[in-house]
Amino acid sequence: MRPSTFRGLAALLLAGSLLAACGDRPKSKAEGDDHAAAAADFERGPHRGRLLRDGDFAVEITIFEDGAPPEFHAYVYRKDKPIDPRQVQLSVELTRLGGKVDRFAFAPVEDYLRGAGVVVEPHSFDVKIRAVEGGRTHQWAYASYEGRTSISAEAAKAGGVRTEIAGPATISELVDMAGRVEIVPEGMAEVRAVYPGRILMMRGELGQSVRKGQAMARVESSHSLQAYAITAPISGVITEKNANVGGVAGDQPLFVVADPTKLHAEFFVYPRDAERVRVGQPVEVRSLSGEARLTARVEAILPTADLASQTLMAHVHLPPGAATSFRPGMGVEGSFSVGAQSAPLAVRTKALQRFRDFTVVFAKVGNTYEVRMLELGRQTPEWTEVLGGLAPGTEYVVDGAFLIRADIEKSGASHDH
Repeated sequence: MRPSTFRGLAALLLAGSLLAACGDRPKSKAEGDDHAAAAADFERGPHRGRLLRDGDFAVEITIFEDGAPPEFHAYVYRKDKPIDPRQVQLSVELTRLGGKVDRFAFAPVEDYLRGAGVVVEPHSFDVKIRAVEGGRTHQWAYASYEGRTSISAEAAKAGGVRTEIAGPATISELVDMAGRVEIVPEGMAEVRAVYPGRILMMRGELGQSVRKGQAMARVESSHSLQAYAITAPISGVITEKNANVGGVAGDQPLFVVADPTKLHAEFFVYPRDAERVRVGQPVEVRSLSGEARLTARVEAILPTADLASQTLMAHVHLPPGAATSFRPGMGVEGSFSVGAQSAPLAVRTKALQRFRDFTVVFAKVGNTYEVRMLELGRQTPEWTEVLGGLAPGTEYVVDGAFLIRADIEKSGASHDH
C-alpha cells in the first residue's frame, strides 16, 4: 500500500471516530449517543424483537426472515400478557437515507400481526410506529441503522474516496486468452557483411544501445582487399553478437539489433473463438501478475493454424509506452471484447465490496454513506450490471470503498432489529 493510502486511511478512520458512527442526524437521549450500543441496549420481547412500551400496553416488533423474504411480525401485550392481535390496528413508517418512505399496514395472523410487504435491504431507517387499541393511540419513533456511517467531506477527500452516479453502461462480452510479448518484425534487424572477408573492427556489446547509421564493424573484402564499414540499419539494442575481430564475416549476421519499443502481443486463438475475434477489436492486455495493464487493438490475425495446437495467432499492437512494463518474451493475458450490450444500470466493478453475505456498493447522500445490497447480472473487469438493489441516479463510492467498509465495521453498525 502506498504511503498516501496509509495517510488517507488514517485520516478517514480518525474522522469516523469523531463523527456519529451510524447516522446523519443528531439522536435524542432516548435513542442513545451510539447506535451500536443502542442496538444492544433496547428492551427485547419474548420473540427477541424490540419491545416498545406505553403504560401497560406494549408492542414487540421483529423482522422475520427465516427462509422467506424479510417481513414485519408484531406481537401485542397488556401488562406483559399477550392479547388478541385483532384488537389492535398497527402501522409502520420507515424513512430511509435520501428521504424515501416505506409504509406498512398490518393484518392479524394467528397470534401476531403481519406486515404487508417485504422489508427490503438494507434494514437501515428511521422508524415510526402507530398502534390503536381500545380507543387509545400509541406512537413510538426510533432509529435503526445498519451499514451506515457519516464522514466529513475533508476526511473523505483525504482518504481518496471518489464517487460516480449509477446509470446505463455498455458491457462488453469478453473472451480471455493467453499470449506473449514479442518485438514486431520491423523492430528487428540483422547486421551483416555486404562482402565476405576478415573482420578488422567490431564496436558494440550485448545490451548496448546503438543508433541507426552508427558504424558497428569494419571488414576487409576477400575479393577487393578493400576495407568497408558496416552500420546499424535501425536504432535499438544489441541482442546478439555472433563474431569477433579477426574472424571471417560470411553468411551469419555479425549482430542482431532490436528496438524494444516496437512491440506486439501474440495471442493463441482456439478454434471455438476464431469466428468471434476480428481485426480492430479492443483487448485489455495484462501482465501475469496483473500489475501492468493497457488497452490495445487487434492488428492482424494470421490465416494459418498451428498443426499441433490448431490455434490461430492474433497480433495486438502495443503502443511505444508499453515498453516500460512489457518486455519481449513475457507471458501476458488478454481479454478480447468480442461483443457489447447495453445495460440499463451498471456500476464500476472495482466499487463492489462484501458486507455480511451480500455484494454491495456504498451509496452517498450528503456526508453519509450506506450499503446497497445488489442483485447482479453480467460482469466485466470494468462494469457490473445491476438488476436490483440500487436506484438509477444514485451516487455511489467508486474509489476508497474499502475504507468506507472499514469505518462501518469499526462503528459496529450491525444487522439487529
